[in-house]
Amino acid sequence: MTRWRLPQHIRAKVIGLAWRDDRLLAVEVRDDAGRLKGVRPPGGSIAFGETREEALIREFREEFGCGVAIAGPWSVFENIFRHEADIGHEIVFAADVGLHDAALYGRDPIHFCEDNGTPCTARWFRPDALDEGVALFPDGLTAALMTRP
Repeated sequence: MTRWRLPQHIRAKVIGLAWRDDRLLAVEVRDDAGRLKGVRPPGGSIAFGETREEALIREFREEFGCGVAIAGPWSVFENIFRHEADIGHEIVFAADVGLHDAALYGRDPIHFCEDNGTPCTARWFRPDALDEGVALFPDGLTAALMTRP
């Protein structure tokens, strides 16, 4: 099990909200013991000099080998959180996306590796029906999704 540790600076991140009916594509987040603690939509860090749009497209290509079409307005979340003993601080840009590879809408689970080789699993989750003790990250996303049309 890879132990993920947080950098001690604010990170700019981007996530894509891909929907299959009422289900959101989200990546499992596990604690150091391997227990599922939450899920987060796919995405990652914005590189210096990269726009949020470029970062979102790059992240989906890296993780799923798939392009995306940005399909909605951007939302922004400030996410200050704890993972194990570390504190993280992120500014997260989120937008609805459409997947260019329609076959991904029929896959569940979707296995991929982060750029550092860490294996990951994404699934289609109903944000309003997550198991007890499983959170939707980043903080504030659940409330924002409840106001969706």
